[in-house]
Amino acid sequence: MKTTKPIKTRELLKKLKGIQTIPSVMTNLNINRQKAVYCIYRLRKQGYVKTKRQSTKKRIYYVSFENKLGGSTYEELINKNSPIKISVSGTHQVYGRTPTPEEALIYALKTKNFRTILASLGLFRKIKDWKLLYHLAKQNNLRKEIGALYELSRKRIRTRRTTKTFLNQSSPEKTEKYKYILPNMKSKDFNEIQKKWRVYIPFNKKDLEVYNTGI
Repeated sequence: MKTTKPIKTRELLKKLKGIQTIPSVMTNLNINRQKAVYCIYRLRKQGYVKTKRQSTKKRIYYVSFENKLGGSTYEELINKNSPIKISVSGTHQVYGRTPTPEEALIYALKTKNFRTILASLGLFRKIKDWKLLYHLAKQNNLRKEIGALYELSRKRIRTRRTTKTFLNQSSPEKTEKYKYILPNMKSKDFNEIQKKWRVYIPFNKKDLEVYNTGI
């Protein structure tokens, strides 16, 4: 009786790299369900697969060589430090190491997503390297936004105090134009911060109530 040789790991990775489900594995490899489950099991055991269970209990598999390098995503770091939880896609993974709070803050602002930015305020509790944060903010043209969100976070969260150097370097000129963190959204409650940093904050006091109980 002729037996089918097992597919080599390298070939499996090549054919399955990306987002998969058991039915898609069956289709891509032209195999039955039992063999598809085994292929995912093999790759996961070797560290090449990350699994996410959806609300429908359907399992999604993220197959990548980089998964074996370890590390975590910006979203995972935000969720760890915030009472507001955001979805973790696995797309924005930092391989081989854990991303820093400074990097995750910049990532959150660049998403232009209301919930992600609100959740990221909890990261100010973990900021240690203000020099790095300033460098990243300046590099991404987010200097004023970071300064404004820092002061906003101190309204509700017990954060680490920043340095005078960071505040002096980040502070805008009085002639600078106002910027929106999120398009056409401005706060009704934090006019003083908005005026000082010349940045329109998209949150009101009610949005920050989730932080009242701490993190």
